[in-house]
Amino acid sequence: MRRGERGGYRVLSAKLDWESAKLIDITNLTPDIRLFTIKRDGPFVAPAPGSHINVIVLIDGRPVTRSYSVIGACRDGLYRIAVKRVADSRGGSRYMWALERGANLQLSQPVNHFDLGFAATEYVLIAGGIGITPIYGMALALTATNVPVKVLYAARTQADLAFIPDLREHLGSRLETFVAEDNERIDLHAVIAGMQPDGELYICGPIALLEDAKSLWRSFGRPIERLRFETFGNNGRFAATAFRAEIPRLELTIEVAADESLLDALERSGVPMIADCRRGECGLCVLPILKINASLDHRDVFFSDEQKALNDRLCTCVSRIDGGVVTLDVPDRN
Repeated sequence: MRRGERGGYRVLSAKLDWESAKLIDITNLTPDIRLFTIKRDGPFVAPAPGSHINVIVLIDGRPVTRSYSVIGACRDGLYRIAVKRVADSRGGSRYMWALERGANLQLSQPVNHFDLGFAATEYVLIAGGIGITPIYGMALALTATNVPVKVLYAARTQADLAFIPDLREHLGSRLETFVAEDNERIDLHAVIAGMQPDGELYICGPIALLEDAKSLWRSFGRPIERLRFETFGNNGRFAATAFRAEIPRLELTIEVAADESLLDALERSGVPMIADCRRGECGLCVLPILKINASLDHRDVFFSDEQKALNDRLCTCVSRIDGGVVTLDVPDRN
């Protein structure tokens, strides 16, 4: 379920095989989702369903890593990723949308932390918004088997639904769409209640959708290993606002802008951090909270509800506070 890089913008991850690539095509899928077709200079590595690639983008002149789901099986040896233009983007989508055909890129090999198993008797795939990107490849892979599969795809408007022609062609009536402006919602309770005992649910979407699914899954007593999920890692209970982070151990005060993560701000200020997914899933970037004078907006899926209620730690990659000041401790990494 995890995505991201390790070690910040100064030293890009040693775990990833970075290689040059070229952007060969750009296609608009919806008013704010753009498909990028990329050819890697080195040997092609076929992506498994649920895989992503890491892309180095420049934000305020700094190279940082952003992760994007690989679209489909890429049997032609080209990688395709879909990037949603986000108004409150931390810079990744702005950078990608400014690129033109022929642009040079740095890519990682495909990585998969949202892998699809093929041993269940039934599959239900749920996508919210841009969450369709990993679900699309999973759906097409499963239609090549005889296992029952159903895709539930929710978006704000009809115009926001991407890949619908392909999905309709492969899935037919097994694809259901839900449009918020038409007052259509996925009934998670009915979906989970109607699944076979050993069916598997894969879900990618906003944190609120994932939290609802997790709560209902537990209430039905279903095995947690049969619920797989991935999140955007950039949405929460409050709109993002600027706040301040203080680190007494380092005698450091950091201003965190509304359009940057706490983790990015820490790295920008020279604080040695360890991070992997940058989506609130792995927990490597967690720091202890010493004091806080504002509401903490947990945007991660790493901590349990009970752990979040303690408000004594936060995932610096996605979680933030609603204005005010948070005082943090950091480990000695010298």
